[in-house]
Amino acid sequence: MSVLTRDEAHNRAQLLDVHRYTIELDLTTGDETFDSRTEIRFSVRADSANADTFVEVKPAELRSVTLDGQPLDPDSLDQNRLPLKNLVAGEHELRVDARMRYSRTGEGMHRFTDPSDGETYVYTQLFMDDVQRVFAAFDQPDLKAVFELSVTAPEGWTVLANGVTEHLGEGRWRAAPTPLISTYLVAVAAGPWHSVRTEHRGLPFGLHCRRSLAPYLDTDAEEILDVTRACFDRYHEKFDEPYPFDSYDQAFVPEFNAGAMENPGLVTFRDEFVFRSAVTDTERQTRAMVIAHEMAHMWFGDLVTLKWWDDIWLNESFAEYMGYQTTAEATRFTDTWVDFGIARKGWGYNADQRPSTHPVAPEAVDDTAAALLNFDGISYAKGASALRQLVAWLGEKDFLAGINTHFARHKFGNATLADFIDSLAGATERDVHAWADAWLRTTGVDTLTPAVTPAADGTCALTVERTGSRPHRITVGLYDRDLANEGRLVLRERVGLDVPQSAPHPLGKRPALLLLNDGDLTYAKVRFDAESFEALRTGLSGLPDPLTRAVVWNALRDAVRDGELPPAAYLDAARTHLPHETDLALVEGVLAFATEHVAGRYVTPEDRPAALATLSALCRDLIRRTEDGDSPGLRLLAVRHFIDVAAHPDTIAAWFADGIVPGGPELDPELRWRILGRLAVLGATDEAAIAAERERDPSATGQEGAARCRAALPDPEAKRAAWEAMFAADSGAELSNYLFIATARGFWQPEQADLVREYVPRYYPDAVAVAARRGPAIAAAVGRWAFPAHIVDAENLALGEACLRDGTPNTALRRWLTDELDDLSRALQIRRA
Repeated sequence: MSVLTRDEAHNRAQLLDVHRYTIELDLTTGDETFDSRTEIRFSVRADSANADTFVEVKPAELRSVTLDGQPLDPDSLDQNRLPLKNLVAGEHELRVDARMRYSRTGEGMHRFTDPSDGETYVYTQLFMDDVQRVFAAFDQPDLKAVFELSVTAPEGWTVLANGVTEHLGEGRWRAAPTPLISTYLVAVAAGPWHSVRTEHRGLPFGLHCRRSLAPYLDTDAEEILDVTRACFDRYHEKFDEPYPFDSYDQAFVPEFNAGAMENPGLVTFRDEFVFRSAVTDTERQTRAMVIAHEMAHMWFGDLVTLKWWDDIWLNESFAEYMGYQTTAEATRFTDTWVDFGIARKGWGYNADQRPSTHPVAPEAVDDTAAALLNFDGISYAKGASALRQLVAWLGEKDFLAGINTHFARHKFGNATLADFIDSLAGATERDVHAWADAWLRTTGVDTLTPAVTPAADGTCALTVERTGSRPHRITVGLYDRDLANEGRLVLRERVGLDVPQSAPHPLGKRPALLLLNDGDLTYAKVRFDAESFEALRTGLSGLPDPLTRAVVWNALRDAVRDGELPPAAYLDAARTHLPHETDLALVEGVLAFATEHVAGRYVTPEDRPAALATLSALCRDLIRRTEDGDSPGLRLLAVRHFIDVAAHPDTIAAWFADGIVPGGPELDPELRWRILGRLAVLGATDEAAIAAERERDPSATGQEGAARCRAALPDPEAKRAAWEAMFAADSGAELSNYLFIATARGFWQPEQADLVREYVPRYYPDAVAVAARRGPAIAAAVGRWAFPAHIVDAENLALGEACLRDGTPNTALRRWLTDELDDLSRALQIRRA
């Protein structure tokens, strides 16, 4: 397939104005393909007459093409490009009739049959360049047009789209024409949906899911709608421009690759957000934040769209920042920035220290394949952190004034970084252009380190030493010991500082703890001086603000990853302080890092049993602490992680047999599959038990759970079968995206390194082949989930580096391998240290 380059997109935008698409889809033609008929009305500018261009389409069969009533040769299609030659100035009409393939990878028109009840659902994910899998298009974001869509669907189905849909009878549906939007934002979702409908501010709002999830959606519908309404109202307080579309539907769809997608008027979410098992309040908060994030895109991304993919941060960083900020302001989830600090920000720090790092706003993204790789921790977490720092620097009033100017100037159009910065600059006296150069055009993470200079009178002064060159506006927390209260750390004051400083800042008496970036308003790693680190050994859990504790835990995490703090010391800190932690996001973030990275990769195989024992003891403490039933979310977290780190099967096998954890909770499907998966790793279950559980839970989640458990069995035949399922070139039996991920997650286990070592040299050529054959979504899955991350040795690293050198991985797989190999190299260095 030919990918679109930036130069090609620029040239085509100079040539064409695209006015309207009229699209007819027929979803009644079978299980493998659907029919797509497209009429595109466009014009060629007078100064571009007699030019050549192309339209993109990826058909199973291209039946016919006409341009202004004259047939074109379907055989002229070259991969995904249909040439249009010698175009004269003026209006044109292009008609394309094609048969298109359904997808099983979450790209294009994805088709899913629910194993619970046999019902089938389809939905589109057209991001970047996948619209070509559904209908012919001039597929680039700055050729906006009006879209008129009609769909023929099986009887009993409901069709959702960007605009309000009308059932015309006999399975025919018509959607209201859209305003001007980009091709990648067109959306269709069709099937026998269960729907909850209401109105807000005169607009129809809807929630939709598979019928088998109906009871779970109904249980949470009011919470989801409350969040939706609250965010909608808050955005109307922030933004002068009203919501620009005719309805607001939210569809929870199966096997969705992203968290959600901001299709105007029809946001699609992965349907794991319809909770069928018990969840913590932090997970509910995450769902609320994603709702707020996607709604922010209605303005930033949909109303005003990037001109080319080098400005993807204008979409994602803005929505990420607004998602967390608006959730905190408008809903009951007021501590969202704690979760961002402990769970999301590390994603940005990790990405920014790898060889694949890039600026938040890269100066050149040459083509769509390269652009797809920038949907990472930099475009989301780092960019949102930069915007949070910008708001702290400008003040929210000036920031929002600049945003509203931007909307007014560019609504229903496209904009660039320069446009955005100009809009902000008009609202402030500060040098926003210099800020953008320092924050958006550079790479890497600055590190801030305190240097304390004592004076003869017993006072001291602070100098903040900085690696890197970015300006930072930070708060420094000064904490003293309260000797009347068991020596707990109490806040003396918070001091605002600009880094670099013009002179050392006087602190008065030396504090017990000096914490840089208290409040987490900037994007930088922080270090502790010796006295502060000693204070934290005993005082961390007593710090009064959870966001302060998040900054500390992030600093400890970074110190482990940088080889400055032994992994065992991190585990000791978790063992000491987590039993007293009250914030669920912090407990989850620390346990996740300790389990997956510290115990899973950073400690040696010889030290892993001790690491698991420490984590098991910690989880037991949390379970005991929650016996009174006052903290069900904390108890659920502790039970989950106790299962994940169990080194012996007896306790969790007894829970599984009894169907309950003593004192609660009862085992819901998620906990049952979690236990069975760990028992499989430990060799304490078998195929018969997996099959029985699959019969008990016939859902799609049960199907994935069974695939993961089977791949985790410590049996050579089970490993061979799992490998063949993932990598064998049998198009009729290839796994869907979710089943591929489930199988991959089960395959590699730290306890089974010797059993699966023979697959390490097979991984690289097999990964290259399947990524080339199945496309970017599976390339990402094979690079992330199927990578042998637990085989932490020099041979694995050398094999991976050789694979990169030979140039065979496609663009998507190359990026994932680069990142995973860098993490592998880091784990090796930590073990050596």
